[in-house]
Amino acid sequence: MSQVRIVEDASQLSWWRRVGAGATRIRFVERARWFWAVSLVVIAVGAAALGIRGLNFGIDFRGGLAWQVSAPTLSVTQARSALAGLPLSGTTVVSLGTGQHRTIEVEADLPTSGARAHALENEVAARLAAAAHQPSSAVAINYVGPTWGSQITDASLKALVAFFVGITLYISLRFEWKMALAALIAVIHDLVVTVGIYALSGFQITPSTVIAVLTVLGYSLYDTIVIFDRIKENVATHVDQAGEMTYSEVVDRSVNQMLARSINTSVVAVIPILSVLVVGAYLLGATTLRNFGLALVVGLTSGAYSSIAIASPILAFLKEREPRYRQLKRRIAARRIAPATEAAGTIDT
Repeated sequence: MSQVRIVEDASQLSWWRRVGAGATRIRFVERARWFWAVSLVVIAVGAAALGIRGLNFGIDFRGGLAWQVSAPTLSVTQARSALAGLPLSGTTVVSLGTGQHRTIEVEADLPTSGARAHALENEVAARLAAAAHQPSSAVAINYVGPTWGSQITDASLKALVAFFVGITLYISLRFEWKMALAALIAVIHDLVVTVGIYALSGFQITPSTVIAVLTVLGYSLYDTIVIFDRIKENVATHVDQAGEMTYSEVVDRSVNQMLARSINTSVVAVIPILSVLVVGAYLLGATTLRNFGLALVVGLTSGAYSSIAIASPILAFLKEREPRYRQLKRRIAARRIAPATEAAGTIDT
């Protein structure tokens, strides 16, 4: 007969098992300034890169040239190797179709104009034709206009504003406006960090990148709302009824209780995206997956971080300024000091 050892003291568990049991006692609110300092450094580096290098917008935003050649046996990696050394910017190589109907399409922007641009255009066609074992005349050259125009940009910005307004109203009605403010600051943090990473890495911004970033906003808010819901439950139990914890302590307990869930869901979400990013983009040469995958990886990681280290501490600082919670904090401090004072007096006598 097997015996099951029941561990009643959480301190006997390993750190990871305590995380899984929600028994850690990490003081997130107390360490909030360190978290914010890290975020400020990342944002400052990204802002510097944005000011110096700017963003690398893809051909859908700025227009450019597209070369297409029938290439049943030419891979994306081989096509990129054939074009290595040419002064092209924003180059994207994709494979279209399968079998005998497979074609390689190259989209890029020429940094020059006039005769030099025409010569470079023909050089790209010649190299693609040689790599695909086709005559130069088999390479189709087309000018691609910016498909992501000002109208789409305006519509996207309006949708983003509507999203912020809608989520603010929902969180304010479901919880309260201070939680809505903390959640919005966390979302803006994720957006700024993602833009900074793109400016720093030089990766292209394509329509798929924009879609990925918008997808990440929902995930970030979902994680934050789940933590806020636990905070609301613990406030009702440990503050409103018992009056035994300060608001900051309730926030710390709630985040510790949800820490394993946040880590697990983030890891589970990031692992398949990393597989797409590494295998698809770097091993198979599908560069469009790279632009899409990077936004998801950065956004999901930043979203998990901001829900724990940005939104929750900001909420604690906002709530601790309310007279009710200031008075509660003083009462709890007085209750905790009294036993220590009595014990010290007993020892003296």
